[in-house]
Amino acid sequence: MRLNPSMAEALPREERAPLIELINTYNEHESKNRLKRRYYEGHVTVGEVNLGLALPQDIQRLEIGCAWGEKTVDVPAARSRFDGFVGKDGNDAAPIMVIVEDNNLTGEYPKACRDELKYGCTFATLSADKRIGCRIRWHSPETAAARWNGEKGRVDCGLAVVDMTQDAISKSWTPSVVNYYTDSAVWVLRLDNNRWSAEPHPNAMGRPLIEPMVWNATSAKPFGRSRLKEPIRHLIQGYVRTVANATIGLEFATSPQKYLLGVTDKQYEALVNQKFKTYVGSILTSTTNPETGEKPTFGQLSQGSIEPHVSMLRTLATQFSAATGLTVTDVGVINDANPSSADAILAQSNTLIGMVEELNAGNAGALYNIALMAQAIKRNVTLDELTDEERGIIARFKNPARPSVAQTADAAQKIASVRQSFAQTDVFLEMLGFSLAEIRRIKAQEQRARGLALFEELEA
Repeated sequence: MRLNPSMAEALPREERAPLIELINTYNEHESKNRLKRRYYEGHVTVGEVNLGLALPQDIQRLEIGCAWGEKTVDVPAARSRFDGFVGKDGNDAAPIMVIVEDNNLTGEYPKACRDELKYGCTFATLSADKRIGCRIRWHSPETAAARWNGEKGRVDCGLAVVDMTQDAISKSWTPSVVNYYTDSAVWVLRLDNNRWSAEPHPNAMGRPLIEPMVWNATSAKPFGRSRLKEPIRHLIQGYVRTVANATIGLEFATSPQKYLLGVTDKQYEALVNQKFKTYVGSILTSTTNPETGEKPTFGQLSQGSIEPHVSMLRTLATQFSAATGLTVTDVGVINDANPSSADAILAQSNTLIGMVEELNAGNAGALYNIALMAQAIKRNVTLDELTDEERGIIARFKNPARPSVAQTADAAQKIASVRQSFAQTDVFLEMLGFSLAEIRRIKAQEQRARGLALFEELEA
């Protein structure tokens, strides 16, 4: 990022050192983030994985399609389904749900979750908005950076690229609008005629208006670790290398090497000039060599097998499944280890389900902080001035095990048999498989039916 804070007008001197640190952090991780995105999208060339033994140098730029990187991220992300907030009274919290709907938070969450698993974290930034009160935007580490404060247990400061411009000569994209988040303000840095300017927007929250969602954080790595870490990338390289070897082996297996001994020079030239016709022809004729009197001898070398490559793929798939928590079915390799029943499939998914439950627990805390700041911004108050109802919200997620409708309906009926009032709740209808729109229609029609029955009773 070509951003020189010393050139930004009106930016205080004490704010420049943290901004320089953020810019250096962003630049330091730029190539690593680009590498992770490339492995996620499956753009791995043979040249990166070639050991120099079996693969010829002529196919260095060949790309073998591999979706393992995408599966590593998308499979757990698909099981983490944010379903809004629940209020202190057990119902949907109306104020925060308005913000959720205005910002399409349930629709943006899956994208943010994929970026979180892909890079290790993703960032939500908040700002006041005249139309909807509070605007929530999401930024991956490819467009944002932050510094962690261990004493406070939160982000100390951060930056996010809001807009970019394309250079007319080099055609490269460079940041033109960057938001710099501190405890006291949001500084909007703009590039105009190769000159940066800084515009402050005071912040009454007492903390930066940027919150990370972090996966697999440690004390040494507070911003988490990517699902596409180096051991996983090595397994993906093994897949690409094995498939490339198998592809070459299949070519040789398709056209096995043949030989013909004792032919004349004229016959040899005819065979060489018509290799394909000789290969696909059903009859091969030849006369005795007049110079030696020898009859030509036809033979074929033993055909190569791709079975060793298939076995290697199964081995890599098993290792990949163990390293990522995915099932062998998710990896796409069929072998004797594949489960044969629904219970066996669920048992194989236990590791993945536990992983998603951990993901949901971490993201619930981040979403809670985002919701508190969003409500405060919309009401133009501080965090301390929020009411108990506004603070008593809880992020809700759907069951990561994704049980079938028959299983949840059976469980709901068993609960209702011992707790009869449970059958009157919305949760009961949800477990029966009804969507939120269908539940609203059901309750509205039930209410209308009760009204008609009461009216008929009064009329009678």
